[in-house]
Amino acid sequence: MAYQETRTVSYGSRVGSSFRGIGAGFIMFLAGTALLWWNEGRVVKTDKMLNEAEDVTIELDGINKIDPEMDGRLVYATGFATTEDSLVDAKFGVGAKAIKLTRRVEYYQVMEDAHQESKDKLGGKEEIVTTYTYNEGWTYRPVASGNFHDPAYQKKNFVLATADDEQWTAEKVTFGAFELNERQVQSISGDVPVDLQLDSALLATLNKECQQVIQRQFGGKSDSMKLVHVSQNQLYFGFSPNSPSVGDVRITFTKVMPANVTIIAKQKGNSFTTFKAKNGKTFSTLVMGTRDASEIYEGAHSMNHTMMWIFRIIGILLIISGLKGIFAFLSTILKVVPFVANIVGWGVGVVCTVVGLSWSLVIIAIAWLFYRPLIGIALLVVAAALIWIFAFKGKDKLKELAARSRQQQGVPQPAPTPEGV
Repeated sequence: MAYQETRTVSYGSRVGSSFRGIGAGFIMFLAGTALLWWNEGRVVKTDKMLNEAEDVTIELDGINKIDPEMDGRLVYATGFATTEDSLVDAKFGVGAKAIKLTRRVEYYQVMEDAHQESKDKLGGKEEIVTTYTYNEGWTYRPVASGNFHDPAYQKKNFVLATADDEQWTAEKVTFGAFELNERQVQSISGDVPVDLQLDSALLATLNKECQQVIQRQFGGKSDSMKLVHVSQNQLYFGFSPNSPSVGDVRITFTKVMPANVTIIAKQKGNSFTTFKAKNGKTFSTLVMGTRDASEIYEGAHSMNHTMMWIFRIIGILLIISGLKGIFAFLSTILKVVPFVANIVGWGVGVVCTVVGLSWSLVIIAIAWLFYRPLIGIALLVVAAALIWIFAFKGKDKLKELAARSRQQQGVPQPAPTPEGV
């Protein structure tokens, strides 16, 4: 069932909040402007860096022998990344010879969702109705139900066990005769399940701890309950993994095994480091599988331009939202008559959107002139040429068309004006 709370905000409070929002609006407007400017520069610099890197990339003949002549050069290589390290989760006794070992914990909880609806009242007041709904599901952290608004749900949540998400990483991962750096190791992916073989004494201890939680939560005897289950790579705390209930916990174990990878990075001794371009931007990458260098650079360019549009959209939205925040007081002041306020609010929204889009385009255009002067100047020249053609040549063309039209209609041509008159 849904639970509702209703509150009324006075006209004075609404006006005060709208004026306080002017400051936040300016911050959003400035942040969006700065983001658009920075983004255009970032795109250009990243493209230049990638082009420079691709031009100097050298493919290694092999990875089983280190060539000292390649030291300090940007190299491309494919091969098998492996390790001899054994990783262990000491809390649950789970281990594997792997590049990574991960423990992921989830809790089955009641979760609160809030939905607000507001309604303007004559005199400028606002009535806000908040509807709270409650659903059960898996989440990555326990939910404190004591803060729920509906008293009927405030004592619903508890957990049979707690544990933190953890990841263990091999200290030494080799790539032929090379050793991968920490950043490269973190880039290796491909989780596969860990086949759990847990100690029976540990399972008994965990089961007893869960029984004690059940007794505290519900009372009564629970000594005969089996509350800990192991299935493939999952350790489950609860009555039944197939029918979860509030308080259940599931812990999933995965590992990343040795695999083929492709690397583009600057060779440094028996390892690798990042390449630094002339403009200061850096680059190095590790991707899974065997990939061509050209394919990797093409993907990097594509990602760069995808991020360009993402940042552009964010910047434009920040600017428009900032302008709306700055001028929101205009409609708020008129809330004493909701109908009039809605009309003004709609108009303010339209104007802020148009002005925000225009301002964004101006910033992007100026940034192009700053970061891409040749393209920017060329665009200005083309624009000026078009204006001249339409402004001057177009006027002559119109005169010519007008004269031709008079001839067709038999209208006498005006006498030419003598020079100097």
